Amino acid sequence: MDDFILYFKMGLYHVLDLKAYDHILFLIVLAVVFSFNQFKKVLWLVTLFTIGHSVTLALSAYGILNVNMKLIEFLIPLTIFITGFINVITAKKSSLGKENTNLVFALFFGLIHGLGFSNYFKMMVGKEDDKLLPLVEFALGIEAAQIIIVLGILVIGTLLQNFFKVTRRDWILVCSSIVIGFAIQMMLDRVFW
Repeated sequence: MDDFILYFKMGLYHVLDLKAYDHILFLIVLAVVFSFNQFKKVLWLVTLFTIGHSVTLALSAYGILNVNMKLIEFLIPLTIFITGFINVITAKKSSLGKENTNLVFALFFGLIHGLGFSNYFKMMVGKEDDKLLPLVEFALGIEAAQIIIVLGILVIGTLLQNFFKVTRRDWILVCSSIVIGFAIQMMLDRVFW
């Protein structure tokens, strides 16, 4: 049980770490297009990101996948930028609840985000024979943290739209634009060429 708590907390804090806020930014731009009445899609969003994240962590932990970390560190903010940009150009469509692009982004960009943590995860599990159980425990922590962040975004969006009469389109545009600004700075800081 102690190992479960250890790896669960590591997954939880991996996403909630304010010093490594790239996960939080990515979850913001993924979730901002959704509302509480799309709860099934929101659950899929979180789960697809966890699946993508976990697949590359597993491939890395078992030594199947080895990548240039400087490239991955640049690609992570690029995924945030692309998601935010798509949100901006499809804000009207998204505000009508007709946007599913972010579900695809959650899975495929989750693969890249998982690679960003792969070296640390390899060090955590070391040469242990059983890497699958720690990976599952870690993934559960990631899932819980993502649910916390996504629920926070949904609550903020609901409050702004219902009490301050901010339109859903404007909420998507402003939130995504702010995250795009952060992503651009992160990309500039992580240029690898």
